[in-house]
Amino acid sequence: MSESTGKHLLIKQFRDLSKEYSIGLVKDNIYEWRIMLEGPADTPFEGGQFPALISFPPNFPLSPPTMKFLTKGFFHPNVYEDGRVCISILHEHKHDAMNEQELLSEKWRPIIGIEAIIVSVLSMLSEPNLDSPASIEASVMLKNDPEQYKKKVKMLVRRSMEDLFA
Repeated sequence: MSESTGKHLLIKQFRDLSKEYSIGLVKDNIYEWRIMLEGPADTPFEGGQFPALISFPPNFPLSPPTMKFLTKGFFHPNVYEDGRVCISILHEHKHDAMNEQELLSEKWRPIIGIEAIIVSVLSMLSEPNLDSPASIEASVMLKNDPEQYKKKVKMLVRRSMEDLFA
C-alpha cells in the first residue's frame, strides 16, 4: 500500500468524521489531527472537553496511529503521564511477550477505521482496563479508593473547561 493510498484514506475519513466530531488538522497536515472529545455521560469524565492529538505514520494504515490527550495531568489508568493513550487498538499487530493477555484480534489492523479508535477511547474512559495500566497511580487509586479517583477526575473535568475559556 502506497503512502498516497493512506493519505487518500485519511482525507476521506477526515471528511466523514468532521460531520460528527470536532476535529481539525494541525498546520494543514493530514497526518496530524486535533480532536475534541467529550467526557462520556455517567462517568467521572462527564462534562469535560478533552483535546487530543491523533498522529498517523507515513505508512498508515499499515501501522497504527498514536493518540495523546493534550489536557495537562490527564488522569486515567490507561493514559501515560504525558497524555499518550495506551489501548490495544493502537498497538502494532504483533505478539508482545511483555503483555501476553493482549490478543492479536484486539490490536491494530489496516481495516480499522479512525472512528473505531475514537469509540474505543471513549469506551476506555467509561471502563478502564485495570489489567494493563499505563498509570499505576490512577489504577491503584481506582481499585483502592474509587471516591478519591472520582474526585481527582472531577478536578480534571473542571480544569478542562477552564482551559477552554482561558
